Amino acid sequence: MVNDALSEARNRMKGAIKSLEDDLATIRTGRASPALVERLSVEYYGNPTPIIQLATISAPEPRLLTIRPFDPGSIKDIERALLASDLGLTPNNDGKMIRLNIPPLTEERRQELMRLVKSRAEEARVAVRNVRRDTQNDLREFEREKLISEDELHRAEDDLQDLTDEYIQEINSISERKEKEVLEV
Repeated sequence: MVNDALSEARNRMKGAIKSLEDDLATIRTGRASPALVERLSVEYYGNPTPIIQLATISAPEPRLLTIRPFDPGSIKDIERALLASDLGLTPNNDGKMIRLNIPPLTEERRQELMRLVKSRAEEARVAVRNVRRDTQNDLREFEREKLISEDELHRAEDDLQDLTDEYIQEINSISERKEKEVLEV
């Protein structure tokens, strides 16, 4: 019972880490990365569709992304979605492929991105702490219902705190790595 609760907490904390990594992948750094636009939603035949399902995205050069749609008719929809996004990039359309030139980041934009990285990392930390709180409530409920002893409760809470510390540390290291990437000129 205690192991099940801790296992569920571990899985939910892993989910928070995965979500953070996905969010940070979309934050633009100085170099081109297909992850920048992969999750961008394109209005395709009336349905919002991720761009990764509509096109091949590659980074042939450090400051260039190319997007080659599977259906040439969707090129205008993809271009419209890129212009509407908050990436601040202007697509160049040659009829068959879209090229996105990634300009170098200004110091001001780097600082904005740093704040964004820190904010996303804090959201992930809050998510991990919420998982800890929910699991603690479950464990205390088990103890109130006499399903576990008081000693088992304290041992489980210690294990839960160790688990929380482990995931908070992982979030910190992911955040630091992304911050270095953003500051890299």
